[in-house]
Amino acid sequence: QVQLVESGGGLVQAGGSLRLSCAASATILSINSMGWYRQAPGKQRELVAMLDTSITSGTPMYADSVKGRFTISRGNAKNTVNLQMNNLKVEDTGVYECNAVYRFKPYWGQGTQVTVSS
Repeated sequence: QVQLVESGGGLVQAGGSLRLSCAASATILSINSMGWYRQAPGKQRELVAMLDTSITSGTPMYADSVKGRFTISRGNAKNTVNLQMNNLKVEDTGVYECNAVYRFKPYWGQGTQVTVSS
């Protein structure tokens, strides 16, 4: 079992920045991958960014809509993955959920709201 605790959501104006953090209860190298999904009102959940955490130099993956604006990385804190979101757009609004795949099973955080105003 893996518990995920998210932090860092909030309200920001378009063009601003936010950083989300996800802390896992398991050693990060034992987790297959960690990433972020988001769900906007009336839309399906979509993958935002993902990092292979099973190796120290895992290659990140991004949705096309966030490439060049968002960066996923290991945090300085133990067992943490961060999502740095720059140049936020109104369409980035949604509930952002941390996801971890551990022993090939998915685990989810409680979600954090990100609201971008125009």
